[in-house]
Amino acid sequence: MTDALDRRRFLQTTGATVMAATLGSRAVGDEPQPEKKRFLKAVKSGMVRAEGDWTAKFKLLKELGYDGVDVSQRIPREEVLKAKEETGLVVHGTVGYDHWRVPLSHPKLEERKRGLELYVECLKDAHAYGGSSCLLVPAVVNKSVSYEDAYKRSQEMIREAIPVAEELEIDILLENVWNNFLLSPVETARYIDELESERLGAYFDVGNVVRYGWPEQWIRTLGKRVKKLDVKEYSRKIANQKGPGAGFGVEIGDGDCDWPAVVKACEDVGFSGWCTAEVGGGGKDRLADIKKRMDRVLPG
Repeated sequence: MTDALDRRRFLQTTGATVMAATLGSRAVGDEPQPEKKRFLKAVKSGMVRAEGDWTAKFKLLKELGYDGVDVSQRIPREEVLKAKEETGLVVHGTVGYDHWRVPLSHPKLEERKRGLELYVECLKDAHAYGGSSCLLVPAVVNKSVSYEDAYKRSQEMIREAIPVAEELEIDILLENVWNNFLLSPVETARYIDELESERLGAYFDVGNVVRYGWPEQWIRTLGKRVKKLDVKEYSRKIANQKGPGAGFGVEIGDGDCDWPAVVKACEDVGFSGWCTAEVGGGGKDRLADIKKRMDRVLPG
């Protein structure tokens, strides 16, 4: 759907009309320039557990040296805008969470459409904040949803979202997660390319692939499709002893991720930009430690 008629039909069908006023009110882009800073450090908003409102939380992140924050769709838009305006902290993107509750691969079409509507709202939030992306888990494969059906259904829904993303100038970035889907970088690259939009890319989660692969290999295969990084760690030893999920119970830099190799792979494919921690959060001391660890493994 690339022409104006198809865009209007989509917006009417989903009930997610993008008003001209919204399109004209994009926040002024004030992100640090990757040319001046190779890796921009951020956290997920849900990690900030310090006391106070969102203005106080944003202020703390800025004091700790973070370049920005990736904001949950669950936070009221007016609160984010107020905090951003009063602190100057960059909101580089948004994170949708309803893609787990109502995935774009759901067996029922009405549920897939509902998931799409919720994701479109997340795209509009990113636009309002002056961000550049909205994270998406594209599908979930399980006993009732086959791999093939998840592939077809999710691509169909994403194709419906692309015109909105293009209008809003927001990237749809797919995260690799433990959803039993897109299990190799070759397939992930093909899936993205088949959607035929420069607004599609990868929000590559470094730690999520360590269980069954090597992050630097994924980065090289995905290449320019990698537009942002999620930063976490994983220990195969702990996973073998206590179970797969327990492997995440290790601090950034203390697991099996080969960070020098990740940095080299980023250099090789020309990646520079946003790197967002996705680990257990906390107050000032905890967030300060996360920042130090990020700076250690992703220098520059």
